[in-house]
Formats: sequence, C-alpha cells, structure tokens
Amino acid sequence: MAQCHPLMTRLVASSVVAATQAGKIIRDIFTQGDLNIVDKGVNDLQTEADRSAQNCIIESLSRQFPDITIIGEEGTSRCEVPSDWIVTDLDQDVLKVKLPDYLENVSPKDVCVWVDPLDGTSEFTQGLVDHITVLVGVAVGKKAVGGVIHQPYYKDVQKSSLGRTLWGIDKVGIGGFKPIPPPAGKKIITTTRSHSNKTVQAALDAIEPDEVIRVGGAGHKVMLLLEGKANAYVFASPGCKRWDTCAPEAVLHAAGGALTDLYGDNYPYDADTEHPNTKGVLATAPGEQHSWYLSRIPDQVKQEL
Repeated sequence: MAQCHPLMTRLVASSVVAATQAGKIIRDIFTQGDLNIVDKGVNDLQTEADRSAQNCIIESLSRQFPDITIIGEEGTSRCEVPSDWIVTDLDQDVLKVKLPDYLENVSPKDVCVWVDPLDGTSEFTQGLVDHITVLVGVAVGKKAVGGVIHQPYYKDVQKSSLGRTLWGIDKVGIGGFKPIPPPAGKKIITTTRSHSNKTVQAALDAIEPDEVIRVGGAGHKVMLLLEGKANAYVFASPGCKRWDTCAPEAVLHAAGGALTDLYGDNYPYDADTEHPNTKGVLATAPGEQHSWYLSRIPDQVKQEL
C-alpha cells in the first residue's frame, strides 16, 4: 500500500521512524556509560552512539531505497547491524501530505540524503544531552526539500516519555511541532558554544544582540528559532558541514524561516558537492527579515571566511 505514495513522501516518512529509532539507540548507549570516544581531529569527536545511530539510519533507508545516495557524517560504508535496529515502518502523518507538483515524481538518482546521526557530539560527551539532535536531510538536485529533526532527550510531559521528532517538506509545512514566534522587539542570537573565534565574535557584535545563547549542534540552534527562543542563528565560520544543515534548512524553510551562507546564498546539497559549509551559516526564525541580518555582516568577516 505504501508503494502507492510518491518516493519523497515515503522517504521522509521512513526517515522519521529511522531517526526516532536512532534516538533510542543513543539513549541506550549513553545509559550503559561506555561511549568509546574517538578523536577525529580538532573539536571533532565520535562516539559509539554516533556510529550506531548512523548504522541504524543508513541501513534502514538503504534497504528501502537502494537507488538513492546517502551521505553520513561517519562515512558511507554499510555493515551488519542488529535486526532490531532496522526499521521499515512509515510515519502515517507524513503519508497523508499532498506534495507540491515538482516533488511528485522525483527520480531516485536525483535524491541525496544527508545524515548527521548525533549532532552535538562534544556536548553529548559532556552530558549536555539536551543539546543533541538526530538529523536526516533530503535533497533533490541541489535543493534541501525535506528534513527530519529528532531530539532524543526532549521531555514530553504529557506522555511522560523522552524524544520528539519533527519534519518538514518544502511547500507542505512541518509536522510533529507547531512553531512559536520569537519575542518581538528583541534580537536574541544563538551561536556556537565551542567553536568561537574573533571572526565569529565580530559577526555577533555587528548585529548588536540583546542576548547571545551559546549552545552545541546546528539542529539544536535551529530548534531554538522554531521554539521562539532566538531570532537568528549566526555562525561566521567554516566549521559546519552539509549534514549539519541540510535537515535544519529544509525544516526551517518549510516553517517560513531561512538558512543561507553569510552571503545570502543557499548551499547546494547534491551528491557531488563539497561537504564543508565554507561561507558560514545564517538562519532566521519564521517572520524575521533575513536580509536585515545579512546586511549587518561586515565585509571583513565575509572576506575572512
């Protein structure tokens, strides 16, 4: 029955379930206490949770969509994984959506999925688990058109459970969450917690914020925009990668916000593109004037990137 739905619908619906399962794996590994940390480079850690969550997502999606390209932060190799990590269910709410015409008959060869299995690893290793997200972004051609953000440690008071998953599709909107407008008359900026330098600070100073919120993870920062806790996310550094921003950009855009580089251009997300976001990141909450923030970024900051 699910095969009656377009590829894009099925892919996002499957990604919702896979990201949620990856969140459970992350919680299980964290509870066991052995993170098995590997240092990949400067400010770049990897844990058993990163590796396992990625294996869950890539294997789950690859089995259902063998002809799409999947690029994960922890590499693209596939391996044997426990059978209970493999999920093939589809989120029923996503299956109900009506896609825009241009996404109705997408070819698998034009699809690239970007996976960050644990965004905010540094914070995760420090026990700051509310900073982390699981990110699955879907691009068609160069454009980020669908995204899933899962928060493994979000406390759902009503359900007395952990975990929240939201998704967005271009020209459809978002599900699993209702965006909250940011406070009017204030400029609250969120930025990096652990990758700051003089260029990053110069961009912040130019905006003259009322408050700066320093947190880990691109997914978490974009969630602050959607939750009405910040007006913009400003990061004048090449430290981000495509897997950090594909899903957040798609979800934020579907909600009415924007995510670009510091020149105002969208990053390409096709399979052949480079991975580093070399020109920084500027994201604005729904209702914010993205062009205003762009106009405040000094030329010197852009040149230093």
